[in-house]
Amino acid sequence: MSEAEIGLPEALERAASALPELADAIRPANGDPHQLARELDADAASRVLKWLLAEHTAAGEELALAWADDAEVGRLVLSLDAGALPKPARKVLKRLLHRLRSRGEAVPTPAPVARATTLAPLDEQIDEARLSAPDPYGARVVYLATDRPAGGVRIFQLVIQDENGVLEFELFETGRSKARRFLRDMTRRARWPAVEVGSDSARLLIAEALARHPADRALPAGLSDWKSKLGEHPADAKRPGEAVRETLAPEPDFDADALEAWLAEGEVGPWPPSSEALADLLARLDEIAEGRVVVSEAAREEQIDSALESALDAVYDADRFARLAGLFDDTAYVWWKAGRESDAGALLAAASVCREGAPSARRLARRMLEIALQGRLEQVRKPEPAAEAGEEASAGAA
Repeated sequence: MSEAEIGLPEALERAASALPELADAIRPANGDPHQLARELDADAASRVLKWLLAEHTAAGEELALAWADDAEVGRLVLSLDAGALPKPARKVLKRLLHRLRSRGEAVPTPAPVARATTLAPLDEQIDEARLSAPDPYGARVVYLATDRPAGGVRIFQLVIQDENGVLEFELFETGRSKARRFLRDMTRRARWPAVEVGSDSARLLIAEALARHPADRALPAGLSDWKSKLGEHPADAKRPGEAVRETLAPEPDFDADALEAWLAEGEVGPWPPSSEALADLLARLDEIAEGRVVVSEAAREEQIDSALESALDAVYDADRFARLAGLFDDTAYVWWKAGRESDAGALLAAASVCREGAPSARRLARRMLEIALQGRLEQVRKPEPAAEAGEEASAGAA
């Protein structure tokens, strides 16, 4: 339920849970502002109103409006300290005081106070990052949270990919407690959870993505103002995959069966090359599909096999195998942080196979490519309906 959908009765019930010492006075009012005022003394009423304005501003404004129109409890609104409220609640209070002032109420005007920015203690400052595992296309989400000089926290969210640089960029500004809650919640998502990663490692990944961003494609809106700051990292910063390889040893043997199962289930890979890199293969598959009525099934399979092998020769060079190895390493880091240490070791073994260029690396790349193009390959292999009908008619005439 969104903030806008929470009415005053529901908000007061939440206040009763958050202020248990006042619950016996809040609940009997059943959401009636005037009954609530009669149940609470001045101090308790002020606490309830402050809590609502801070946590459920719309409901707090509804209560404050009702009380402001009641001469007996209107003084509670006048006595609230705006400086102790968050910005949205201060705006509400300002509107209410203007309303009371225009009605002829004596509204005090506080004297201007010089304010100095108070920085958070060093041990409470936020400079944290989270990282998701690569999705089926190799894209992953990087979250970077840093303190704002004037208070609060900036949360940067970037979607990055090896071949296409930065795909998405968003910037949020929020309070410290909400920022920590957000970072914690990222680790608990059922799908593509984001694990904790060093902020220097996150900045290194961002810097690499910015360096790979295609020159003919504009950066996502807003990123240009921040790219130099987001990409700053020390010279000894390590990718997450490097960090896990220093801590966790690869499994001694490459487990092709386990990896095949993860590939089939969509837990890892297939991380296909770009459509541009596969243009020749896709064109060849189209040619095979167009000629399937004049070749046997076995001949068609030979053509498909030849097309895939040619694509491996043309596309999967040392650089692409190195990229695959990096994706396996970084996925291993996420799995390791998520408590899947043995599985992470198996991914590190797959990364080693890709770096070594062993025959098993080519078989792995072939399988990943087949999974990435599964839908297209099924269409190429599927017999033409017209051809099937013609064969059945010939058989009947015979």
